[in-house]
Amino acid sequence: MRQNDKAHAFHALHVKGNPLILFNIWDSGSAAAVADAGASALATGSWSVAAAHGYGDGQEIPVAFLAQVVRRIVETVDLPLSVDFEGAYATDPQGAAENVSRILDAGAVGINFEDQIVGGEGLHPIADQAKRIAAIRTMADKRGLPLFINARTDLFLKESDRDRHAELIAEAKARAKAFADAGANGFFAPALVDAPLIEDLCDASKLPVNIMAMKSAPDAAALGRLGVARISHGPGPYRGATAWLKEAAAAVYG
Repeated sequence: MRQNDKAHAFHALHVKGNPLILFNIWDSGSAAAVADAGASALATGSWSVAAAHGYGDGQEIPVAFLAQVVRRIVETVDLPLSVDFEGAYATDPQGAAENVSRILDAGAVGINFEDQIVGGEGLHPIADQAKRIAAIRTMADKRGLPLFINARTDLFLKESDRDRHAELIAEAKARAKAFADAGANGFFAPALVDAPLIEDLCDASKLPVNIMAMKSAPDAAALGRLGVARISHGPGPYRGATAWLKEAAAAVYG
């Protein structure tokens, strides 16, 4: 399937109330396994890709090496691929766009792009993050590729007290609107698990909303009823796979 065809197919999979489920992968082997299980699209998780190759999360894995990993996945499995690209390895709009272009060269059709300051504190101001999204959008449009920009906010991930998440919804809505106006295609709110808050965000956002599967979050069917259009599993699959590997190896060596 051509890259543009994959991109259009990926967009079409985001349906409010019938969420696209992404069981996040980390290399071509895990991609093949998930594809064989019946996935309609693939997505990497930054933590998983980094850990699988001996790096820490937070943009420690070099962009050139990440692009190689992406290329191998695309060459192995003929499904749309979204790449968790963290903060695009740059704080300035042009640098972010140039780095995303390298991931598109490798065959990806979507990215996660987060608003936290990688390696620093807090989040990028809404206006600054919107400019970075707009630069990425312009770059992709010039290439003629309908890149799916999944704009992630770390508002909820950075607030461990879930009783305070309701206080953050207004800012989340403001970010969703600004990111949509800048050219984003989806809005990702990891660590938001409260059902009424999820529903409120889905009702307010004109972008498809992405929620992370977590033990404390509603299940997939319930998330669909709340209006979610995409469910990510984050580092869970990698952690589960390596826990099984360690247990199996311990049984052999024990």
